Amino acid sequence: MDTKTILLVEDDPDDEQLILMSLKQSNISNAIMVAHDGQEALDLLFGTEAQRGLGPLCLPVVVLLDLHLPKIDGLEVLQRIRADERTKLLPVVILTSSIEEQDRLDGYNRGANSYVCKPVDFGEFAKTVKALGLYWALLNKSARD
Repeated sequence: MDTKTILLVEDDPDDEQLILMSLKQSNISNAIMVAHDGQEALDLLFGTEAQRGLGPLCLPVVVLLDLHLPKIDGLEVLQRIRADERTKLLPVVILTSSIEEQDRLDGYNRGANSYVCKPVDFGEFAKTVKALGLYWALLNKSARD
């Protein structure tokens, strides 16, 4: 994974396809890695146990993180990202269908940079993903820039 990659953590195949299609239609040319559960996301970020320590950590430009994931939920993934010195400043955007206030508060309390609810309407969904991609992948200056 190179530093211009977007890491999408999404377990719903329909939402994954909508997000990928919306980013492509927005001419966002960043490579996109997809993790389908929390454990896969952590493996992509930190390597598996066998790979740890074998080389420098290559971080994505942003993580688009769903909350309700199999194996390890999104809030736990976020907590582990923030707990590691190498990733504590990595931009993480929660992109979820949850409108629960507690999920939003928990996300921000654990260090999310942004909390975005997935719109139900396809057109609004595409506009939201385009805006996220443009801001986080192109406009935002990260701590590593």
